[in-house]
Amino acid sequence: MSKFYEKVTYRDVEEDIQSQKSVDKWIFGLLLIVIGFVPLIVMASVVEVQSPLITNVSALEGGTKGDIFTHYKALVMVVITILAGIMFMAKIVFMNGEIRKTKMNYAIGAFAVAIVLSTIFSPNISIALHGQYNRSDGAISWLCYLALFFIAMNINYPKKVLNYILYSLYPFVIINLYIIIMNFYDNDLLQKAAVKRIVTLFLPAEANIGEESILVGTLNQWNYMSGTFAIMTVLFLAAALFEKNMVRSIIHMIIALFALSIVFMSLSSSGFITIVLLFPLLIFYVFKTKTKKQSVLVLSIFLILSVPIFHTLATHVPKVWYETIGLIFKYNPYDVYIEPELTSYKFNSEGILLTKAYAAEKFELPVIPDRATAAGSGRAYIWSKGFDLLKERPLLGYGLDTFMYNFPHYDIDARAGLYDENTITDKPHSMYFSLLYGTGIIGFLCATLLIAMSLIRSLKVVIKQNEIIIWVLGIAWGAYLIQAFFNDSLPGTSAIMWLIAGIMLAETYTNKEQLNGRDD
Repeated sequence: MSKFYEKVTYRDVEEDIQSQKSVDKWIFGLLLIVIGFVPLIVMASVVEVQSPLITNVSALEGGTKGDIFTHYKALVMVVITILAGIMFMAKIVFMNGEIRKTKMNYAIGAFAVAIVLSTIFSPNISIALHGQYNRSDGAISWLCYLALFFIAMNINYPKKVLNYILYSLYPFVIINLYIIIMNFYDNDLLQKAAVKRIVTLFLPAEANIGEESILVGTLNQWNYMSGTFAIMTVLFLAAALFEKNMVRSIIHMIIALFALSIVFMSLSSSGFITIVLLFPLLIFYVFKTKTKKQSVLVLSIFLILSVPIFHTLATHVPKVWYETIGLIFKYNPYDVYIEPELTSYKFNSEGILLTKAYAAEKFELPVIPDRATAAGSGRAYIWSKGFDLLKERPLLGYGLDTFMYNFPHYDIDARAGLYDENTITDKPHSMYFSLLYGTGIIGFLCATLLIAMSLIRSLKVVIKQNEIIIWVLGIAWGAYLIQAFFNDSLPGTSAIMWLIAGIMLAETYTNKEQLNGRDD
């Protein structure tokens, strides 16, 4: 009788293992949708916004607002997170699945709690929960990033997982290349009737897109395009350097060139800086590969082909130089010099230059700051004002994605920081500052700890074992973290990268389990 029960138990274990593998495949399929499909969604939506401010400034007031980039991305991401979460819980509860026992779990939990607390105690709770209507990067989105990260970290993947990730991102790069080329050469796709019909498919009959709206890509604007496609550049270039199959290596390299072209046409320096900072690491990778000659050849071809691409684009728009090479060499050979207009000066009867204006009683007018832009395209000014805000709520912050409703707009000092005191600042222009402002010191420290642990854990394994998938996904994760100094988070960018980080860690733990027979 005991043998019979042993046989049944053994068969049930085998069934559980097969069920777990099946569920992991379904979950991985959902994760690929987030990686490859969600960032491509461009659909106009209309939402009713409840502003915490009483104002007649259109950007800050409530009412009916429109968005074409983030609402449906966030919605699809939330739905997929729920579906993946249900499958994952079923695997754990009904199929004897296991959650990896790692200190990373505590960091994820602590960061999630900090987000929840910052939202509950936010002075703008509804916005902190959902995010701005045209960004959707509030607490719900960030909890989804963490949930996807956690799920991705705790499932098993097929051997060709890296290829699946890369293939799913091909359309993202190619479609955005086409869109931005059309915009770059003054043939914006949003002015095409067919494209506009697709984008406005779910809009109410009385709503429409403004005639001056443009489409630079499937992400919100230039900065996000630059930072995100810098990530794609180093991701596909790293994959090309490590790929043993020459055909696949060349294809990955071509996609990397496409992504680099998008960085150039984005006319924003954040992506170029990210690539420059990581390029030494890519060169170091070449000497870690088993096919050094092929890797050197691929890297050389990439660099050679980058030159005519850059030349063609900079010839058409000289600003390409200023946002890339011009950061180092100011002289722009593509820019035609225009003689500046002579300024009209006023002199008194004695021929002395008048530098001050006086009223009839010789009253000296207040000194108005000269117009200028602070370091980092105004970021230094924005962050300085943000730190002043943070002093009032240092522990839990103001809630994620609420920056626009608390920032001191129309400050005269903005003339010297943002050039124009009428500029409405809607975000901090840095994911890290956004987290610090939104979740306070507590949440920021939890996020920093989580990111640091993800890097250290993977580096320990990759240095010893030289695992290709960890190298490639790791450099993409590193690129995301670098460009995040200059760009904010969005569902269309952060969801991809937190998933890639989760997969990277899953492969890290799997590699370690195979060596040690157990988790840390």
